[in-house]
Amino acid sequence: MPAVTLTPAGPFSLASGIRFLEGFSTANYHQPADRILRLAFPADDGTSVVAATVRQEVRADGGTGAVRAEFTVHPGTPHPAKAATEQAVGAQLARILSLDVDATGFPGLAADPVVAELMADHPSLRPVCFHSPYEAAAWAIIGNRIRMTQAAAIKAHIAQQHGHRVHIAGQTLHAFPTPTALRTITHVPGLTHIKIQRLHALAEAALDGRLDATHLRALPADHALAELRTLPGIGPFSAELILIRGAGHPDVFPRHEPRVHKAVATAYGLGTPTADDDVTQLAKLADRWKPYRSWVAFLLRVRAAEDTPQPGPGCHGSPPPS
Repeated sequence: MPAVTLTPAGPFSLASGIRFLEGFSTANYHQPADRILRLAFPADDGTSVVAATVRQEVRADGGTGAVRAEFTVHPGTPHPAKAATEQAVGAQLARILSLDVDATGFPGLAADPVVAELMADHPSLRPVCFHSPYEAAAWAIIGNRIRMTQAAAIKAHIAQQHGHRVHIAGQTLHAFPTPTALRTITHVPGLTHIKIQRLHALAEAALDGRLDATHLRALPADHALAELRTLPGIGPFSAELILIRGAGHPDVFPRHEPRVHKAVATAYGLGTPTADDDVTQLAKLADRWKPYRSWVAFLLRVRAAEDTPQPGPGCHGSPPPS
């Protein structure tokens, strides 16, 4: 089986990432407690599906080391493309686990007592991202105006009925449909006709390269967000979700996520933000987290989710009305 090895730059714990997925209701992650992360997802090429098992080396002193992922691609890839396939899959897996970011400077943010406490509560946890900007965008459309748990059930149903089923490390997983498959779906229980139309438009955008993670992260964040907002059904909140949690951008402060704003205000002993000026002040405060503003916001979001296990719309899971 093909395999790639990913070497973290800076602290990283796969076990912490798995615990996050297990506690995050929208991830719908229920797998054996064996330190193996099992994944099935549409590849960035828009037509194939990757099934992968991810493990992290545990050293004799109890520390963690390199991450190794064994994978298969469905349908099978011709042998001449093997090297290119391994490189592409490795890059996508690294992005999903935020291993494509040099985190050697991240521990230095612990000079801020709030960040130090977050790091202590969630040791070596990096953001676990959506499999792609495409899948993040689809989640944004599915989750619009409904509760996260309801949206998660609908997304899982789509995967089971229309996605590719894979057997990996003793488990059966269903990948979300590729863009090619998604654009053929005409009915999903719980989704309105307009949402299905928007999913078709997102599938076309993905196939046209408009949801390419490398492209989005190469742009200035404001430009990337503006570009994403041109997609049907994607408002400011959803655009941030796609860039931060889909493309894995490490350094964007979410200006349209009230739950994070409240978490920041609470953590720093500030008043509850209620206006644009207040959000601007929070964004200025977050400048101290550069170049990992997305990561600290993620840890604050994790804490908020732990305090409120069943969040409703508007928490970088299920988006508010666009």
